Amino acid sequence: MKKTILLFALLFISAAHAQDRPIPLLTVNGEGKVRVAPDQVSISVSIVSNGTKSADVKKENDTKVDAVLKYIKKMNIAKENYQTQRVSLYDNYDYEKRKHNYQATQTITVLLKDLSKYDELMEGLTDTGVNNISGVEFKTSMLEYHKSEARRSAIRNARLKADDLVSALGQSLGEAFTVVDNSQIDYPRPMYNEMAMKMADSVMGRNETLAAGEIEITANVSVSYILKPGK
Repeated sequence: MKKTILLFALLFISAAHAQDRPIPLLTVNGEGKVRVAPDQVSISVSIVSNGTKSADVKKENDTKVDAVLKYIKKMNIAKENYQTQRVSLYDNYDYEKRKHNYQATQTITVLLKDLSKYDELMEGLTDTGVNNISGVEFKTSMLEYHKSEARRSAIRNARLKADDLVSALGQSLGEAFTVVDNSQIDYPRPMYNEMAMKMADSVMGRNETLAAGEIEITANVSVSYILKPGK
């Protein structure tokens, strides 16, 4: 009886030690990239007015904004695709000259889903009162689909790295133990300031000014595989 109890105790201790042993893992990073042509563009524009009387500056600014919004509607851009982002009026007081200098600014963002209208829209915006273009961001309407493709590519890349490593080690890969998605989406953002806009307007006129290029969507994953002894 004592021998039987001792045998069970030894088996229990052996099993416990086996469970305490860390699982041998191989961790690799994988990267996947998808390049796509954008089919949308988000444009951020501002209407800036200056003057010595706040009421006059605000009135002038509102009049220009009204003209800009009417032009956007005329371009058949849906209401949900343009929005006022910022409205400000402040006094930049000149203490040396003891003079008030008021500046009113309203910023509007427009999501243009037809890139063929880009040049027409930009020219119309500047003609109706826009005097500052603060940002142009190219987008794709199928972002989630392309993100999924990039992640799949990253997983394949991680597996390829893992296969190379275990081959050199003389071992084999088991199942994936953990998978971590470290992806971030970063769009290229060509920026335009007021001076560049005026130069483009005076030099290029109605020439084509859009160079959309491609959006690169990158996914990064970290995968840990269980290591198995070589065959």
